[in-house]
Amino acid sequence: QVQLVESGGGLVQAGGSLRLSCAASGRTFSRYAMGWFRQAPGKEREFVAAITWSMSITYYADSVKGRFTISRDKVKNTAYLQMNSLKPEDTAVYYCAAHIRGSVTAAQGFGSWGQGTQVTVSS
Repeated sequence: QVQLVESGGGLVQAGGSLRLSCAASGRTFSRYAMGWFRQAPGKEREFVAAITWSMSITYYADSVKGRFTISRDKVKNTAYLQMNSLKPEDTAVYYCAAHIRGSVTAAQGFGSWGQGTQVTVSS
C-alpha cells in the first residue's frame, strides 16, 4: 500500500482559501484514482472530490462544486485540493485516500488513508 500524508490545513476566515496537499510515498507508485473526504464532529465521513488516473476525470460533491478543485501531479506523486470561498460548514478533518474498488465517490471504495489534516473556517 502507498503511504499518504496530508498537509496544508489550518484556521482561515470565511471566504478565504486553502490548498491541501497529499504526498504519496513508496517504492512503487501504482495507477489509482485519488479522493478527498472530510469528517466533522458527530458526522459520518463524506465524499468531497476525486480524480481518476487514466483520464483525470474529476468528481465533486454538490456542496463543494464550483468552490473546490482537485488535481494531481503524477511526477511528484502528490494530490491537491484547492479550496476557495470557504464556509464555516467546511470545517472538518480532511483525508486523502487511494481508490481500491467500486464507486470513487464512496469511502468504502478507498484504502491507504492518510492521517488527516484539520481545516477550521471561522465566521
